[in-house]
Amino acid sequence: MISRLFNSLWHHVRYIPLLSALSISRGRAFDRRSRALGALVGLVVRYFPIARRRVDRELRRVYPDMPRSERMDLCHKMGRNMGRTLFEILHCTEFQTLHERNIVSGPGLATLQQARAVGKGAIIVSGHFGQWEAIRSTLKARGMETGAVYRPQTNRHYERRLFAGIEAGGKPILATGKIGTRALVRHIREGGFIAILLDEKYTDGARLPFLGHPALTSLAAAQLALKYDLPMVPAFGTRTGDGTQFNVEFDAAIAPSDSLTMTQTFNDNLSDRILNDPDQWYWMLHRWKSI
Repeated sequence: MISRLFNSLWHHVRYIPLLSALSISRGRAFDRRSRALGALVGLVVRYFPIARRRVDRELRRVYPDMPRSERMDLCHKMGRNMGRTLFEILHCTEFQTLHERNIVSGPGLATLQQARAVGKGAIIVSGHFGQWEAIRSTLKARGMETGAVYRPQTNRHYERRLFAGIEAGGKPILATGKIGTRALVRHIREGGFIAILLDEKYTDGARLPFLGHPALTSLAAAQLALKYDLPMVPAFGTRTGDGTQFNVEFDAAIAPSDSLTMTQTFNDNLSDRILNDPDQWYWMLHRWKSI
């Protein structure tokens, strides 16, 4: 009983900073509120020791020769971008109305349109880079609503709000795990689209190079694409200009071969994008922890 009460209180305490930040900016224009939360998170990542050390550890792994001043500047920029991304996800209904700002390109879009035209499912793969919800926003605006695979959060208040935001981007939202996997298979076999972020650590995954270092990576997307003969299309929403627009690029579908080769092709694609725009990737994923 005491343990449950303590956990409940702790959930409230941990949620207060985010709730306060969102409440203070309420009533302002969408972009101003987004920039405000971005500025706050940027400062936290740059100056809060736990967050700063977590990001710095990964930056030193990938950029061993980068001066500390540059790493700290990158911490700040990454935090600012992630704060804006978080705000946009939590307010995804409003974010969806801004899809006309997106610059859309790439041969993968035609592949997805063809799949939808014949009632075939598809798998869109991306990572925690730029604004990944811009991808689903673009597809939904074109009549191709896309569900997503989602890792539930431990804080119930944050979980409730984040889930609602992600769900606004497209249904169904499927939790990781056996139940979610069964629902995912049923969805794609019935002609549904699903988006999967492949840059999270997956304990049972394969050790594949990512940003020059082995990382446990899920093969599930490629395995599903091969098993059910579905296109596996990499897509990315790169934040541009003043941060209110996105280049949404749908790359050519990854050629079917085997799950290791296909997943490595995606890893290489995302790695190249991160190296070109390192401040747009979420460096706090513990991507290589205990590898």
